[in-house]
Amino acid sequence: MSETYKVAAIQMVSTPEVEENFAAARRLVGQAAGQGAQLVLLPEYWPIMGMHEKAKLAHAEQTDVGKIQDFMVALASEFKVWLIGGTLPMASDEADKVLNTTMVYDPAGRRVARYDKIHLFSFVRGEEAYDEARTIVFGNEVGSFTAPFGKVGLSICYDLRFPELYRAMGDCALIVVPAAFTYTTGQAHWETLLRARAIENQCYVLASAQGGTHVNGRRTWGHSMLIDPWGEIVSVLPDGEGLVIGDIDPHRLQYVRESLPALRHRKL
Repeated sequence: MSETYKVAAIQMVSTPEVEENFAAARRLVGQAAGQGAQLVLLPEYWPIMGMHEKAKLAHAEQTDVGKIQDFMVALASEFKVWLIGGTLPMASDEADKVLNTTMVYDPAGRRVARYDKIHLFSFVRGEEAYDEARTIVFGNEVGSFTAPFGKVGLSICYDLRFPELYRAMGDCALIVVPAAFTYTTGQAHWETLLRARAIENQCYVLASAQGGTHVNGRRTWGHSMLIDPWGEIVSVLPDGEGLVIGDIDPHRLQYVRESLPALRHRKL
């Protein structure tokens, strides 16, 4: 494929109300499609950012059954886009725990991939504390799918800190990172890590973030962005609802890989 392919990342400030988040997602995906986006990425926890960490348990769905998945199927087919559905809570075998899962749909609304988040975030600094493993089960399989422009590697938020995951994906044209980075860790590391993943894998990186102060008091960093294979930021949205949009350019991908063939130079 030689022509460019337009992709978009949606940034949200999700609330505890699923229907409110549905309305925001539909509006923003519609805007992206209206600007020509052919692939759209939603952020982590887009359907619900509850008042407490266990709120997500009540919304856990079985595979291909449930209103969140039904909504994503309808969204992909209505706007005729490849939809990478950020994350939603999926039922697990462990009591009082869910999987934090990305579902991917083609423009006909068919599910083509699933990825369960492997690395679970924990952080403590003063009164700020998080531990996803209290309510989430670790995933264990690397995720990817084939889009019209090439292979797309799937990752979620905290996965970004583990470069070995991205090596395990193999040769990708695009890596996606739906996220809800905290303001503290995002300000310190978000852009650096995203650009590093683009540079070392010589591919595009599309990151879709939560970006603002949520009803539950949590503050997320935002800065959704598209980065090219040289590590250059193509587009970024600092905070608030909105989207970033840009092109996957196969010529740019090929040029970077031919001028600096680091992927061919790997020994380990």
